[in-house]
Amino acid sequence: MTAKKVQEELEGLSTPEKKEFLPYFFKTGKGQYGEGDKFLGVVVPDSRKIAKKYKDIPFQEVKTLLNSEYHECRLCALLILVERFKKAGEQERENIYEFYLAHTHRINNWDLVDLSSQYIVGEYLLDKDRSVLYKLAGSELLWDQRIAVLATFPFIKNNDFEDLLALSEKLLHHKHDLMHKAVGWLLREAGKKDKTVLVGFLDRYYREMPRTMLRYSIEKLTPEERAHYMKK
Repeated sequence: MTAKKVQEELEGLSTPEKKEFLPYFFKTGKGQYGEGDKFLGVVVPDSRKIAKKYKDIPFQEVKTLLNSEYHECRLCALLILVERFKKAGEQERENIYEFYLAHTHRINNWDLVDLSSQYIVGEYLLDKDRSVLYKLAGSELLWDQRIAVLATFPFIKNNDFEDLLALSEKLLHHKHDLMHKAVGWLLREAGKKDKTVLVGFLDRYYREMPRTMLRYSIEKLTPEERAHYMKK
């Protein structure tokens, strides 16, 4: 069970259409957020199947996958870590969590973050100190910042909104659209659990929130409420 074998199986699931489309979809052009990334042309459900098949691959091989130039190999590595984290004991969970944070420079696109951060970082921190999230949010790496926000998903599910609100305030004036979407998305999820949490944040900040962030956050409100908050 080697990284090379995983890549070979992924290559066997590649399609010409996806190989052409995915670099465009994930903005790999010069100056774009995914600049230079390479794709085999494999859809996420197929990557999940390979990850489950190779979930017991040696840890060093997972590291090799995560260092691959191919997006799907890195995704497969992260999905393997997520699978292992689910059934791991406390020590292995800690090892996976620390490995994840040590390699965030390889978790370098929004789908890689979204399909892993909440299931590893968020789950690990449920009953622990969360100051690391504020360090990530203060990083110069866009993906570190997105990891911090997405990690709050398990907290929200447990009706714990403090860190999301603090991070949302910290990142309120972020320049990148991908962070506007992430913050708005998580605020919307908080509102689905407790509408007063979302409304309280909106009442305080809606006039200065980036429009994309605002639109994402109010999607589940009534038409009248949405119209109110969209007014400057």
